[in-house]
Amino acid sequence: MSLRFVAAEQDRMHAHAAEGYPHEVVGILAGSRAECTVTEVVPLVNERADSAHNRYKVGGLLLMRAEQALEARGLEVVGYYHSHPDHPSQYSDYDRDHALPNMSYVIVSVLAGQVANTLSWRLVDDRSHMTPESIALIDRAPSDRSTP
Repeated sequence: MSLRFVAAEQDRMHAHAAEGYPHEVVGILAGSRAECTVTEVVPLVNERADSAHNRYKVGGLLLMRAEQALEARGLEVVGYYHSHPDHPSQYSDYDRDHALPNMSYVIVSVLAGQVANTLSWRLVDDRSHMTPESIALIDRAPSDRSTP
């Protein structure tokens, strides 16, 4: 399976990751789950007071409100993203343990303040590991193709 990502939104995600350095950033990937397409990223605030350099936390109420606002606009949660400052974009055991099935998990590696790599992962059914998911950049959402 391939995650299709509107290029401008991937740029926004990368900017968020670089701006948040040396702390982890986190956000929502929104669009169409059926088409596995991200048409919008929603940066969230990492509320982690301790160890923000290698963990993130988002309050349940804030997350619920952000997801409801997306759904009210007809968008679905495709997955989530976060950054790994000065660390590869390989998922950790913590990432796997907190992942949900049927979602994409994009990890942006930021080295010395610059985006180095971006990988996407999906949790397998038995939760034993995550499998890589390719990322394909597109100009715009498939439903927007009729507009110039």
